Amino acid sequence: MKNIKRSAVTASLAGLALLMTACSPPSEANNSADSAAAAGVDEKLDVGFFGFAASNSFAQGTYLGVEKAAAENNATATFVDSNFDPQTQVQQIQDAVTSQQFDVIVVQANDNQALVRPLEQAIDAGITVVVEFSVVGPKFDTIEPQIPGVISIVDSPTVNGTALGEMGRDACAEVEDDVCQVAYLEGFKALPLDNARTDAVIAALEEDPKIEVVASVEGGYTQDSGRQAYQDVSQANPDLDVVIGASQAITGVQLAAGEGSELKLIGNGASKSNVEAVRSGDWFSIYVMDVVANGAKATELGLAKARGEAVEMAIDEATLAPNGGKGTKEALEKVDFEAQYSD
Repeated sequence: MKNIKRSAVTASLAGLALLMTACSPPSEANNSADSAAAAGVDEKLDVGFFGFAASNSFAQGTYLGVEKAAAENNATATFVDSNFDPQTQVQQIQDAVTSQQFDVIVVQANDNQALVRPLEQAIDAGITVVVEFSVVGPKFDTIEPQIPGVISIVDSPTVNGTALGEMGRDACAEVEDDVCQVAYLEGFKALPLDNARTDAVIAALEEDPKIEVVASVEGGYTQDSGRQAYQDVSQANPDLDVVIGASQAITGVQLAAGEGSELKLIGNGASKSNVEAVRSGDWFSIYVMDVVANGAKATELGLAKARGEAVEMAIDEATLAPNGGKGTKEALEKVDFEAQYSD
């Protein structure tokens, strides 16, 4: 935003705060603030994408959509890399608020609680904020914005975890033994969002008395971390039947298990190689969503709101995915799903 526009926003914050808390439909909320600070149709805007990490293929896939939507809507896009570090991400957003570098912030939160205050500061500074994929706020079971004025296009970690657990039950149904041993490789134990997902996965798995969850360990979001976690788990549990985790980690599991392994693998993420692994029968299933389309949608909403348009303020990303996100071979082939990003 131009400096004169920023000044106008700052001067009118007190009055706008009252309007922003008025009872109105989600798509109407905060439009009074937008009308005061809206960019002109022909004004080029800057979008900052605060993704999980530049090394993460999921974030890179989302950024492809961010770049595409920015280019199509008279805007530039910049990937701001926190490398999975919550405090780094907090500082980066605070710096962006101070410098007013971006008109729109699209953020994948590394820590759902730590970002609450920085994003409130961004809203107060007249920056349009879109929370993408990860919820921000204390509640993990809602897609509604938990910060007034923020657009929420997210995938609930509890819904995600339940779907992963249900696919684990389906995989165990194909195991002929009386007991099906399952290992879950969660992302990072330090992150509340990952813990909420883990609880949902385990709860869904434990609904089947045949299933024994033999391990729930940190598997991270890279091939190396997944491979190491699997090697540790499999040494203690050589009769393992099913492994569930982030798709990047599951790729590492597949490499460590080797060709001919009868492990049933379930990933959380849908790159081209992940989709092919399911369609070829190498993996049992994946939690699938079109991350490129999600990144584009988040950016389109943010830019439209920054230009004073009324937009939808809460979108459940699972509703945009085939089969509610359960990417089995049958579900992927039914819609001929094609991933739009590579690992």
